[in-house]
Amino acid sequence: MGKSSSSNVSTDLGSAPRLWVEQALAPGATVDLPAQATRHVAALRLRDGDAVTLFDGRGGEWSAQLLRVGRDRASARLLAWHDLERESPLTVTLALGISSGERMDFAIQKATELGVNVVRPIATLRSVVRLKEERAERRIAHWRGVAIAACEQCGRNWVPVIEPVLPLLEFVALPAAGARILLAPEADRSMKDLTPATTLTLLVGAEGGLTPEERADALHYGFVAMRFGPRVLRTETAPLAVLAAIQAAWGDCSG
Repeated sequence: MGKSSSSNVSTDLGSAPRLWVEQALAPGATVDLPAQATRHVAALRLRDGDAVTLFDGRGGEWSAQLLRVGRDRASARLLAWHDLERESPLTVTLALGISSGERMDFAIQKATELGVNVVRPIATLRSVVRLKEERAERRIAHWRGVAIAACEQCGRNWVPVIEPVLPLLEFVALPAAGARILLAPEADRSMKDLTPATTLTLLVGAEGGLTPEERADALHYGFVAMRFGPRVLRTETAPLAVLAAIQAAWGDCSG
């Protein structure tokens, strides 16, 4: 059965709360909302019959109506699918040194709002946080939840991919298309010296930055070092400042 789409949907975000559901959606279906969406419904004090917007991360979004809202469960009936996207024209991978506390969450949340497609957590020599396999899997699931919540807020219908953690040397040795940019305060080049790209990877170190050996490894595998202004930015600030500038110059605002 095909999707029933609306042809006159505005690109503006509507007033209906947006909720992510993991299962694939189909017209006319009634779906049980996952725990995170149910908690969101409860926090907003929504009731049976209230309008919501659902998306499954596979593109587009659905108008829906809440049914059977209870204390710890809720469901919704799908009404109409809208072929609506709010993606950047750029394809961006953010390789981010794993930082401590809420810094990583903040960076992933805001990078999602700024349009990144892939986040790759990187284990660096100066990373304060050390993740063993089981704990790393839990953190990946947590960071995916952060990205999903950011998509609910900002209107994106595609959830960024949160890749498994890799050591820096393994990551930089992977083949990759497009521009490869290493953010480095001591670099000779600035953004105006770079050729605009539609596909790019941005590599940012954790607290304390990368070691000289790690920077050398990244440069050896084709990364171009770029400084961003005269000040040293914190690990959670740097990628967001650069992403905003790149979207303004090459992506969202370039046209």
